[in-house]
Formats: sequence, structure tokens, C-alpha cells
Amino acid sequence: MAINSPSVLKTHGYRAGAFAFVASIAVILAALAFQYIGGYQPCPLCEMQRYAYYAAIPLLFVALVMMAAEHRTIAALIFALVAIAFFANAGLAVYHAGAEWKFWPGPSTCAAASGELSTNAGDLLKQLEQTRVIRCDEAAWRFLGLSFAGWNVVTSLMLGMTLAIAAARTSRD
Repeated sequence: MAINSPSVLKTHGYRAGAFAFVASIAVILAALAFQYIGGYQPCPLCEMQRYAYYAAIPLLFVALVMMAAEHRTIAALIFALVAIAFFANAGLAVYHAGAEWKFWPGPSTCAAASGELSTNAGDLLKQLEQTRVIRCDEAAWRFLGLSFAGWNVVTSLMLGMTLAIAAARTSRD
């Protein structure tokens, strides 16, 4: 299995796939920073929207390795699969953002409690008073009018289109 990396690194498909790989890592790191440094706890829908990124990162790494090893058909299929995942993720984010804007109701069971509850009965009431419920139909933060879910729509669509281009270019190169 010979690796012809100088020519592979110059292809549009490889560069698009590498961009999506790095962008996926950056998005997840930003989401985790908002959570653990900024204190913005994710609701269950927010956590579900991370799954596409968690799956994309190792899959895109494998696709880039497959391209370097001249297995472009496999790489193109992986790029296409991850593109579909990001388009589906954009749909989930549209649903979430619409629920935040009250365009439609969110899921009836979508709430998460921040913090762990004690099993000690004496501490339980005190902890319940301090527990904050994270709702899916309320935006915790907005920038330029878009919530986290709204920005995920933009990012997921961009990554889905980038990977669709990567898949098309990789299968043609």
C-alpha cells in the first residue's frame, strides 16, 4: 500500500475533507468550552446535535487516511455518509431552533437537570432548590440573533455541503 501523499494533499477532495475534519474538531471543542468553561449546560437536543460531530471526527480521519492510501472510492463513500449525517443534523437543529423561537412545540420531555442529586434525604431538598432545569425550548444564548441550535444549522449545512463536494471531487479525481 503505497502512499502518494504529495499528489493527494493537492486534490480538492482531500482539502475539503481535511477542512471538514478540522472544523468538526473546532465545533466540538467550542461546544465543550461553552459547557465547561462558560457554564452553558446543554439540553438533551443540544447533546443529540453533537453526535454528528462525534461520529464525523473519526470517520473523516479514516477517509483522509484512505485517500492517502489511494483508496478514493472508500474515502468518497465515507465523505458522502458524513455529509448525510450533517444534513440530518441540520434538520434536527432547525427543529430545535424552531422550538426555541416558539414556531412549534418542542418535545414534551426535553429537559435536563444540571448537577447530580444526592441519595441522602437530608440533602435532597436543599439540592432540589438549587437544581436548574435546562429546557430545550429556551435559548440559553444568542449571537447575531441565532442560538446555539441556530448556529449549528449554519455549521452543519456548511459541513454537509463541503463533504458532498469532497465526495464528488474524490470520486472524480
